[in-house]
Order: sequence, then structure tokens, then C-alpha cells
Amino acid sequence: MKTVSVPLGERSYAIYIEPGLLDSAGEWVARDCKARRGAVVTNPKIASLYGERVRASLERAGITVGEPILIPPGERRKSLRTVEAILRELAARSLDRHSAVVALGGGIVGDVAGFAAATYLRGIEFVQIATTLIAQVDSSLGGKTGVNLPEGKNLAGAFHQPRCVLIDPETLTSLPRREVRAGMAEVIKYGVIADADLFRLLEKKLPDAGDRHDRELLAFLIERSCQIKADVVGQDETESGLRAILNYGHTVGHALESATGYRRYLHGEAVALGMVAAACIAEKTKMAQEPIEAPLSALLRRAGLPVRFPPEVSSDHLMEAMRRDKKVKDGRLRFVLPVRMGQVVVRGDVPPETVKASLEELAR
Repeated sequence: MKTVSVPLGERSYAIYIEPGLLDSAGEWVARDCKARRGAVVTNPKIASLYGERVRASLERAGITVGEPILIPPGERRKSLRTVEAILRELAARSLDRHSAVVALGGGIVGDVAGFAAATYLRGIEFVQIATTLIAQVDSSLGGKTGVNLPEGKNLAGAFHQPRCVLIDPETLTSLPRREVRAGMAEVIKYGVIADADLFRLLEKKLPDAGDRHDRELLAFLIERSCQIKADVVGQDETESGLRAILNYGHTVGHALESATGYRRYLHGEAVALGMVAAACIAEKTKMAQEPIEAPLSALLRRAGLPVRFPPEVSSDHLMEAMRRDKKVKDGRLRFVLPVRMGQVVVRGDVPPETVKASLEELAR
């Protein structure tokens, strides 16, 4: 069992990482939660794969959850309507303030279930059981919950830390290869923002990790990613400073998701394009002290991720979408820009014409 701690004082919690962990999920949830009643929120596919194993494990540990609350899959379902449906089902089951919500699934399930837990009776206990790579290395950690609005991504939400996070790397064997590759974008992100050695390891080993051939390597990448994010969140829980570096690639990435109606790209694919754009901006503004865009693009290509923007999505459309981003401050776009591999800075003074030129260059 690998354990990573997220140090947040009274809100501190553990991330548990172990193959086969789903079968003992109840033991760890019972250890870290006071609740003995609750509800599992998941989608139909994940429920068919893992729902009964998790329910049985929770109930063996004395936590009654009943049938799972099922939500439709897809980024377009990450909405206030979905959260309302969850809240009404929690109420119909007469769950009280001593109950818990267990999110079983990927980032979308975790975001909407966490937002429901944050708002039901003004906040009840919450557990993340992450089954996708992007959830295991990023979205299940740190307490960000929320939904999209028609005006933009993640514009409604709350910080609500889980009581624990459970990661069973064996769940990745059921994922389509595209989803594993999309999750690998977030692992690559950690190399760029905080760990040049991790980036170099990925340059040497990525094909095995991306195709799930080397399970030991994949487990290491999950653990290292969790440790980096835990270190950052432990220093800045609510994104008032350092935590902003975790948004590397997300300013442009979120705009691209919104501009394409959440239909064309998986989140990790959009983040990959956003990372390339940020690297291009860093080089154009002379913030980068070494070449970043070329080695980053080469690594992303090897991971099977996109590095060029679709020409039919105009730079003007992307700029408009970025202006509605929640990271805008005093009317200025904020970008996380790489200085060198393993180090980034947050800047709010990038000229809009430089951003637009970078987007247009990457669409050729």
C-alpha cells in the first residue's frame, strides 16, 4: 500500500494507492469517515464494472449505501441539472448530516458528486474512488468540485476536501486507450511545472506507460503525480497563490473544450494543446530560458495527444472563451508559463496579440 498525505490541518487526508484496493475500499472509508450511511454516485458503465464490488466492501465495513445513484456519462452532463438530480436523490433517501457521498468513477463523477456533497445540508463527508488515470493523478485530489455553465467550464463549484482518496491502478485496464493517453497529459504537466526528472523519465519510458504495459512504472507515475499535487495543495488549498501552477495548460484548454461544445476533445487532450500554447507564448515573450515547446510537443505526440489546433476553431473564438475563464483577474488573462523544464511562473501581463499569434501559429 502506497500512501500520500495531503497536509491541510484538520482537513488533512490520505491518498491510498494499491492494486486490488476496490475489494477493501470499505475498510479505508470506515477508517477515515464517521458516516455509516451514504450513497455511491457513479455512471452506468462504472457501476456495471465495479459497483457491486464497492457496495459489498462498504457494507462489509458497516456502511450502508444501497443502490448507486447513476448519472449519465460525458462532459456535457457536468451540469447544475445533474447536481440537482443527485441532491434530490440524497433527500429522497433521507440522508442526514452524518452521511457520506462516495464518488466512484472519473473526473466528471468526482466533480459533480463532490459539489453535491459540498452543498447537501451545507456539506457532508465525501470520498473519492478514482477509476480513470486523469482522476487518479489530478481531479480526485485537492478538493475542487464543480460544474460547467453554458458560459464556460467549471464556473460553479466549491472547495470540499474528501475524507480520503482511493486509487486502484487495476481499474485502468478497463479504460479505452484514448482515455489513458488523455490522463497522461496531466502526468506530463507535472513534469513541466515541478519535476524535470519526471519529464526526462517520461521521454525514455512513455510508450510503455501510455499503453499500460509497464504496471510498475504506471503505479510510480500515479504516486509521483499525487505527491506533487499534494505538496502544492498543502501549501495553497484554495488557489490564492502557488496552486495556480496546477492550471498549466488549462487556460487555453478549457477555452478549447468550451469552444468545441465539449464534444471534440477529452479534457486531457485539450490540456495537451493548452500546454503547447503556453510553451509557445513563453518562448515568444522570452519568459522561457530554454526550448520548451519542441520537446513538449515531441513527448505529447509520442503519447498520442494532439499538438496542433483545428483550423476551423478561430483564434477569436478561443480568445472570447478565455475571457470568460474563472482564472481571469481584473479583466486580464492569467497564464502559467514555463521558464525551464520543472519551473513555471504565473503571469497576467501577456499581450493579447501574443496569445492570438501563438494560437494561429499552432493552427497551421
